[in-house]
Amino acid sequence: MAELLYRLGRFSARRAWAVIVGWLVILGIAATAFLTLGGSLASSFSIPGTETERVNDQLSSTFPDLTGASATVVFRTDDDKAFTAEQKTAIADVLTKVSKVDGVAATTDPFQVEQERADQIAQLADGKKQLEDGRAKLEASETQLADSQKQLDAGRTQLAAGQKQLDDAIAQAKAGGMYDAAKAQFDAQQAELTAQQAQLDAGQKQIDDGNAKLATGRTDLTTNEAKLADGTTLLDLSADIRMVSASGTTALGAVQFDDTMFELSDDTKAAVRAVLDDADISGVTVDYSSTITASVDGLMGPGEVIGVVIAALVLLIMMRAFLPAVTPLLSSLIGVGVGVTGSLAFSGVVDMASVTPVLGVMLGLAVGIDYSLFILNRHRKQVLTGMDLDESIGLANGTAGNAVVFAGSTVIVALVALLVTGIPFLGVMGIVGAACVLISVLVSITFTPALLGLMKQRVLSRKLRTQIGHEKHAAKPLRAMRIPNALGAAALAIVALLVIAIPATSMRLGLPDGSGEDVSSTQYRAYQAVAKDFGAGQNGPLLAVATFDKPVAEDDEVATQAAIGQQLKDQTDVVAVAPIAVSDDRTVFAFQVVPTDGPSSESTETLVHDLRSLKLSEDASLGIAGQASGNIDVSEMLQDALPLYLLVVVGLSLLIMILVFRSLLVPVIATAGYVLSLFAALGAVTAIYQWGWLSAVFGVHDPGPVLSFAPIIIMGVLFGLAMDYQLFLVSGMREAYVHGTPAREAVVAGVRGGRAVVTAAAIIMISVFGGFVFSHLSMVRPLGFGLAIGVLFDAFIVRMVLVPALMTLFGKAAWWLPKWLDRILPDVDVEGAALERKHPVHHGA
Repeated sequence: MAELLYRLGRFSARRAWAVIVGWLVILGIAATAFLTLGGSLASSFSIPGTETERVNDQLSSTFPDLTGASATVVFRTDDDKAFTAEQKTAIADVLTKVSKVDGVAATTDPFQVEQERADQIAQLADGKKQLEDGRAKLEASETQLADSQKQLDAGRTQLAAGQKQLDDAIAQAKAGGMYDAAKAQFDAQQAELTAQQAQLDAGQKQIDDGNAKLATGRTDLTTNEAKLADGTTLLDLSADIRMVSASGTTALGAVQFDDTMFELSDDTKAAVRAVLDDADISGVTVDYSSTITASVDGLMGPGEVIGVVIAALVLLIMMRAFLPAVTPLLSSLIGVGVGVTGSLAFSGVVDMASVTPVLGVMLGLAVGIDYSLFILNRHRKQVLTGMDLDESIGLANGTAGNAVVFAGSTVIVALVALLVTGIPFLGVMGIVGAACVLISVLVSITFTPALLGLMKQRVLSRKLRTQIGHEKHAAKPLRAMRIPNALGAAALAIVALLVIAIPATSMRLGLPDGSGEDVSSTQYRAYQAVAKDFGAGQNGPLLAVATFDKPVAEDDEVATQAAIGQQLKDQTDVVAVAPIAVSDDRTVFAFQVVPTDGPSSESTETLVHDLRSLKLSEDASLGIAGQASGNIDVSEMLQDALPLYLLVVVGLSLLIMILVFRSLLVPVIATAGYVLSLFAALGAVTAIYQWGWLSAVFGVHDPGPVLSFAPIIIMGVLFGLAMDYQLFLVSGMREAYVHGTPAREAVVAGVRGGRAVVTAAAIIMISVFGGFVFSHLSMVRPLGFGLAIGVLFDAFIVRMVLVPALMTLFGKAAWWLPKWLDRILPDVDVEGAALERKHPVHHGA
C-alpha cells in the first residue's frame, strides 16, 4: 500500500492540473446528480418493528387519510384581543389557499371547528330538552291511561253488578211463572248490558294499545337517553381539545398532507411556507410547526462558517504561509462537495433523515482538513531536511498518506458498523458519513499532492526556505518522563474524566421537539404558543387504536367509543380524548389522546407505556402511535442498541490496535482511553443539554432529553478519530522503539514527533465540530458539542497525557506480544517504514 501511495503521490504532483480538473469534474457530476435526482429529507425518524410502526401500518390500511404528515399553523392577535370577524375570514382564506397547494390533502379552519363544536353542544342541549319533554309526555300519558283504566275497571264492576241483578230477576221470574210475560223487558236489559260490555272491551283495547305505545316510547326514550349520555361523555372527554384558545386570541389551523413525513417533498413544504409567509392579515402573527420548516436548505450556517474560519486561522498560524494554509481547506471542501452532494443524489430512492447530510458535512470538513494536514506536514518536514520536492511528495503520500488511509479506514469501519444496530435511518447516516470520509481520504492522497506539486518550495514560508537543510532540524536528545510524574499525570487524567462522566449515569434519550428550536424561529414560537394557550400535550398528541376481534354492533358504536374514551381518560396525565375514526366493519376505533406534558417529557413516556399495558376488554387490544410514541420507540431502541455497538467498537479497537502496534497492552491502553473520553463526552452532553448547565453559553433555553442518536454517533465517530490520534502519536513511539530507542525514551520521541500536528489537527477538528454547536438546526447542536468535547478530551487528555504516562509506567512491557501471535499477524506497516528504507531521508525532530 505504501509503495502504491508513493507512486500515486508522485503521479498527482506531476499531473497536478489533470488531477485537480478531474476532481472538479467529479464535483460537477455529483452536484448535477443531486439537483436532478435528489429527493426530500425527513425530519422524523422511524424504525421498522416498533409498536408505533405496527400501529401506523394498521392505520395505513384502515384509515389511509390519517397516515399523511400533518402540520400546525398558529395564528395570534397582536393586541391580545379576540379575533375580529374580518380576521377570522382572512385566516380562513389563507388556509383555503394552503389547501390548494399540490400535495396538501386538506386544511382545517379552527373557527369552523369551534362553531361545529358549539353546534354539537347546542344539539345535545336540544336533545336533552326534547328527551325531558318526551319523558314528561310519557309520564302524563301514563297517568291518563292509569286513570282511564281505573274508570274502566269501575265500569266493569258496575256492569258485573247489573248482570247479576238481571240474572237474579230472570231466575225469580222463572220461579214465579212470570218469565214469559217479562221476557221482552229482560231481553232489552240484557242487550243494554251487552252493549255496555262491548264499550268496556273497546275502551280496554284502547288502553292496551296506549300501554304498548308507552312501552315502545319508554324503550326509545331509554335508548335515546343512553345515546345522549354517550354523546355528552364524548364531548366532555374532548372538552380540552380546542382549536381556538379560551381567550379567543390564538387559533390553530391544521394542514394535512398526502404524503408521509419521509415522502413529503421540499417543494410542497416550500409552497406552503410561501403562502403562509405572504399572508398579510392585519393584526395577526402567523407561525407554523417544524413539519413545514424542515428542509435541506442552510446546511452551513454562521456558526459552522466561524468554525471553518477558526480552522483556517490555526492553519495559517501553523504554516506561516498562505498557500499551504489553504491547501487542507481546499481539499476538505472538494471532499465535502463530492461526498455530500453525491450522497444526496440518492435521497430520492433512500429514506434519508434531514440531519444525515449535516453529519457528512461535519465529518468531511473535519477529517478532510486533518488528513490533508498530516500529508502536508510530513512533506514540509522532509523539504526542510533538504529532500527533493517530487520525492518528498511521493514519500509523504506513502508514509503519512498510508497512515491517513488506515486512519480513514477505522472511521469508515466505525460508521459502517452502525448497520449492526438494525436501525435503518442510523445505518443510512453511517453509510453517508463513511462515504464522505472515503471521499476525503481519496482527495487527501490525490488532490493534496497535486496542490503540493504546484506549490513547489512555496509549501514553506520565506523564512523557512532559508533554513532548508539546516542542522537545527536534526534530532534532539530524548529524556524520559519521570515515574512519579507519569503516575500523577495518569491518575489526574483518569479522575478528571471519571468526574466529568458522572452526569452520563442519568442520561435520558429523546428526539427534539419545538422547544429545542432557536427562540427566534417560527417553529419555536408556534410550539410555545400552543403550550401556553392549549397545553404542552397539544404539541404531541398520541394516537390510540382499539382493535376488536369481532365487529361491534352498529347501535353500540357510540357507546363503545364512550367506554373506551373514558378508559383512556382515566389514565394518569391524560388531558383529553377524542374519537377520530371508526373502520367500516367497526372492528377498529381510533382516538386522539392529549397528554398533560410535551412529547419529550418523562410523564408522556410513562403514559405511553401505561396505555400499551391497558387491558380494554377480553376481545379488544390497544395500540399507541403518534409522533411522541414514535420518538419514544426510536429512543428506546437506540438505547438498547448502544451496548451492542459499544461492544463492536471496543472489539474492533482492540483488534486494529493489536494489528497496528503488535502489542497487547498498547491496544488495551488505547481502548480504555477511548472509553474514558467517550463517557466524559456523554457526561458533558448530559450536563449541558439535559441538566441545563451553562445553558446561556450554549443557547440551551429549554433543557430536555439528550438527542437519542447522539450517543451512538458520537461513539462511532469518536472511535475513529481517537484511533487517528493514537496512530499518529503511538506509531512514532513504536518506530523509535523498533529502531533501538529505549521504551520510555521512545514515548518522548513519539510525542515530540506528532504533538504539533496532532495538536493542530485536534484544534481544527474541535473548531469545525464546535461551529455546529450553534447551528440553526436543533438536532445538530448536541452532535457538534459531543464530538468537539470528545475530541478535546481524547486528544489533549487521553492521547497527550494519559497514554504517554501509562506507556512510560509500563516501559518495555507495553510492547510485549506472544511469539506465536507475532508470527501469524500480518505486517501492515502503517508508518511506511519499509518505504522509507527504500527511499532513505534525514529525519527531523
